[in-house]
This record gives sequence, structure tokens and C-alpha cells, in this order.
Amino acid sequence: DSHYHRVLVYDRQGNILRTYGGDEGTAPLVGRFGYIADVESDSKGNLYIAESQNAERITKISPEGEILAECGSLGAQPSQFQRIRSMLFDSTDRLYVADACNHRIQVFDADGKFLSQFGQPGSAEGEMMYPYDIALAKDGSLFVCEYGNSRIQRFKTTGQPLGIWGRPGREVGELWNPWAIGIDPAGRLYVVDSNNHRIQRIRWPE
Repeated sequence: DSHYHRVLVYDRQGNILRTYGGDEGTAPLVGRFGYIADVESDSKGNLYIAESQNAERITKISPEGEILAECGSLGAQPSQFQRIRSMLFDSTDRLYVADACNHRIQVFDADGKFLSQFGQPGSAEGEMMYPYDIALAKDGSLFVCEYGNSRIQRFKTTGQPLGIWGRPGREVGELWNPWAIGIDPAGRLYVVDSNNHRIQRIRWPE
């Protein structure tokens, strides 16, 4: 709940079970959040709360709300961020973070230790312009939604590019500032094609 600086947890019937945060905070205020950008969970049920704009950090908390670890600050060095947009865990509990205004994906372990990064500003293969979302393919590779380049790019988890789909435009198969992506159980990719006011569904060639 970005503008109220909190995370709400619901059961399947829509009843609120618990709330984390609620008071706007900045980096020194542990356990208080400012503009939450995304939430993910690891295989042990711990939550990772990403803040954008105010603190540029990721806070790891237990299911009971205990703060276990923090990482991040404003900047362009490893473990620093400029507008976190989304996060994703793979099957080995590596955390991938879309660091939008640094035009890269950063990779961390489950305790927030920096492991690697890939991407740099540009429009060539392997380069990025404002990565806004990440999705995990069935084969373990990564799809990255590029808001600035109006395209989807696929990568190995090591950062090696595997191909590009889409280009700026209004026609079918073209995108205009795509905002988010998701994958269904059949492996089809759904793209939130924001400024074309539509959802496009594609099946990426294997």
C-alpha cells in the first residue's frame, strides 16, 4: 500500500490478517517504510519489502514481523539503488531487483549480500532502459520488461542476453512504455502495455 507506507496481509477471503509499517520513514528509521515499491517472499516465508524514492532499501522481515536484515541506499554503486521497481526470487532464493534508474538488474542472496549485476543504459542487446519488472520463465531464465525501450528482453540468470521481443509502436506486437509482466502455468507471457491501454499475450519461442 505504497502511499500509506505499509504492507497488508490478507487471507483468501479478503480479511486483513496483519499490517507491517504504516508510518512514513526514511533509511535511519528501522521498521518504518516510505513508498513501498514491491514485496516478495523467500522459500522460508520471510518477506522482503522494497522502498523506492524515500529510502531506496530492501528490508527482510520474518512472518511475525521481526526485522532480520536490511540492504541498500541511494546511489549507483553495487547494493545501491535509484528507484527500485520490482523484485523476484528464483528457485535457489537468489533475489533479482529491477534497479530502474540505474538501468540494471542486481542480484542478492537471501540475506541481502550483493552477488552480481547485469545491464547498462542503452538499447542494444544486453542493455536496458528503465527495467520495470522481472518474470521467471519455466526454464529458469528471466524476462525483463523495459519501460524506456518499450520491449521485453530475455536473459540467463548470469546476465547473458537471449533475445528481444517488441519495439515502440501502437500496432499488435509493438509496445508503448510497458509497465509489468507475468507468466501463466503454460509459459505464456502477459505484458501490461500501459500507454497502449491493453494487455498483450505472447508465447516466446523456446
